[in-house]
Amino acid sequence: MSEYLQPPAGTLTTSLAALAAGVQPATIRDWVRRGILTRCGGSPLRPLYRVEDVQAARTAAKPRSGKTKAA
Repeated sequence: MSEYLQPPAGTLTTSLAALAAGVQPATIRDWVRRGILTRCGGSPLRPLYRVEDVQAARTAAKPRSGKTKAA
């Protein structure tokens, strides 16, 4: 059972953050490892993320179209 039934206002659990960003929970954890997203509280096993930070991470993590590799 989770630590809380509903996260505090303005925050999301990993699962809810993934749902909001349209990605898998593993992607949310990857964004944290890569420094794209920062936890704002919770516990080590049940972190919380700010809604604004999740949306910013979603935008920052999108691949840029038309990008070519230098030869």
